[in-house]
Amino acid sequence: MVPSAQWRETKMAARRLGSAVCLFILIILSTFVVAHSQDSTSKHSRHTSEVETPREAQETAEGGAWEATDVEEDAATDNREPSAPVSELPGAGHLRKDDFQEELVLRPLQSGDIYASFQFRTLWETDFMKGNKVSHYRLFPKSLGQVISKFSVRELHISFTQGYWRTMQWGQPYVPSPPGAELWVWFQDSVTDVDGTWTELTNVLSGIFCASLNFIDSTNSVQPSASFKPLGIGNVTDHHFLRYATLPREIVCTENLTPWKKLLPCGSKAGLAVLLTSQKLFHSSFHSEAVHIRPVCQDTKCTATSWELRQTLNVVFDLHTSGQGKQEWSLFKMFARTLTEACPLASSSKIYVDVSDTAEGEQFELTPATPLLSQEVVLGDRRTFSVYDLTQESTFGSARSLNLLIRWISSEGQMLRPLLHAERYVAGYGLQTGEIHTLIYNNHPYRSFPVLLLDSVPWYLRLYIHTLTVTSKGKTNSPSYTHYEPSKDRVRPHLLEMLVQLPPNSVTEVTVQFERALLKWTEYTPDPNHGFYVGSSVVSSLVPSIVATDQNATQERPLFSSFFPSKEELGYFVRIYTEPLLVNLPTPDFSMPYNVICLTCTVVAVGYGSIYNLLTRTFQIEEPRPGLAKRIANVIRKMRGVPPL
Repeated sequence: MVPSAQWRETKMAARRLGSAVCLFILIILSTFVVAHSQDSTSKHSRHTSEVETPREAQETAEGGAWEATDVEEDAATDNREPSAPVSELPGAGHLRKDDFQEELVLRPLQSGDIYASFQFRTLWETDFMKGNKVSHYRLFPKSLGQVISKFSVRELHISFTQGYWRTMQWGQPYVPSPPGAELWVWFQDSVTDVDGTWTELTNVLSGIFCASLNFIDSTNSVQPSASFKPLGIGNVTDHHFLRYATLPREIVCTENLTPWKKLLPCGSKAGLAVLLTSQKLFHSSFHSEAVHIRPVCQDTKCTATSWELRQTLNVVFDLHTSGQGKQEWSLFKMFARTLTEACPLASSSKIYVDVSDTAEGEQFELTPATPLLSQEVVLGDRRTFSVYDLTQESTFGSARSLNLLIRWISSEGQMLRPLLHAERYVAGYGLQTGEIHTLIYNNHPYRSFPVLLLDSVPWYLRLYIHTLTVTSKGKTNSPSYTHYEPSKDRVRPHLLEMLVQLPPNSVTEVTVQFERALLKWTEYTPDPNHGFYVGSSVVSSLVPSIVATDQNATQERPLFSSFFPSKEELGYFVRIYTEPLLVNLPTPDFSMPYNVICLTCTVVAVGYGSIYNLLTRTFQIEEPRPGLAKRIANVIRKMRGVPPL
């Protein structure tokens, strides 16, 4: 019996070993099959893409020949590089669908401050205007893509600004924006209810950017007729599809910067976005972040279009508030960080430093030096820039870190005065009437040019449009075009647009009187004595250029010099904003209800409390307690059995 038992145990052990070996073999086979299927799938997808690409190009050739051009380029590439692996072709084709570029421009100012402008551009080859549904997003943020598709948006421009841009001290900005929040949108002609779509869009954008855009309604929205033209392709003239609104009291904070950075392909983890630290950006004299979405052409003939998402951030660091005590700037001092790499998803990543003044007067020293120089016509002036290409490893040096240093040598020199400048203020006394003064400066010595002025005034400032006057050099200057829409109480604001010709070297003053309205007590803000804000005026013009603008469309231009499209060689488009106004309105004494409530509560508490106590209190006669000696005597008498006293 013993040998048979040993045999059975040996047989069972062999079976267990065989099961384990079979299981191991099955695992290896399944792994091999999965890998083989994935490889077959990838080969099939590559083969499918190669086969379907000509067919798609043939189908698209009926509406446009741009995909056929891409196919010919791919074929030419295959003929030039026959040894290239086939797996790189889909990747290369996919990169053409999306493109991302990033730039940083540093411009030292004559006051010792420094102006930094970030430009991030994402191109996406798709077309929402034909009703195409897109479900795949690579570089373009999905949240904004869904907004464009759902609300049929043609162009969207939104900005959040803290501070006021001082044009006479800092010159013209690359991308202008007014204080507070600004939003203007062009809708497609397929939208039937523009006002309803505008309301829904503002609520959605309020959630995306964590802002108070939900306060935009009909009382602060207007339809400009001439001031805001599309910046992308298409010559839309029907201003009924345009909406413009501002919130001059909007405060920009970290909660607005965080969602803005999340729209970038690399976020704030790599590339130029690592410099966007909130504790440094908001400790500045001026800070503005913006998002611009528009359709652009893919080539010079505009046979196909792409969607461009341009994110801009402008900041001015003040010399005195920085606490440095000397005119010396660096990336680490400005942003508390240095650069170590470019964004891996960016096809171009560059830093431009304006060294035009250095080349003329040696006003500051730039370290480390770079041999790459570029000349660009920016805002009507030819400027020289030192270029640092972050996609090249040699830019970072052996330390694998780039920290630009700008050290001022001399503060001499004069800044080129802006040719166009505007100011605005409120005049008058009392709380019944007042007057708005807008001053527009033309600093050109011998050229006159027209400007388009837009004013959006809230309904509670009732304009007397018959008092509108325009004077230049002491003479009446009649506008060649005037568009005015009167306000309706609690429904819509005033809208005033004028086309005024500015004489050379002159100051044009636009004045209009108004009357302050008395609001309902529920319409006042929590701090009514602070005043009510009126949005900035918008001045748009084609300013004569000092040098001829390069109109060569085949030449690649930096992002900071290609925001506003321009077809004029001897002029450039400029849009400037005036200061927002702070107007006091007749305010009732909101402390009176508080005083009445306090007095009433006091009287009720004292009177009612006294009567209630008299009616509900019960009175009892309390006998006086015996003294200590008497209590001791009673205790002794009780112990002796004698009755107490």
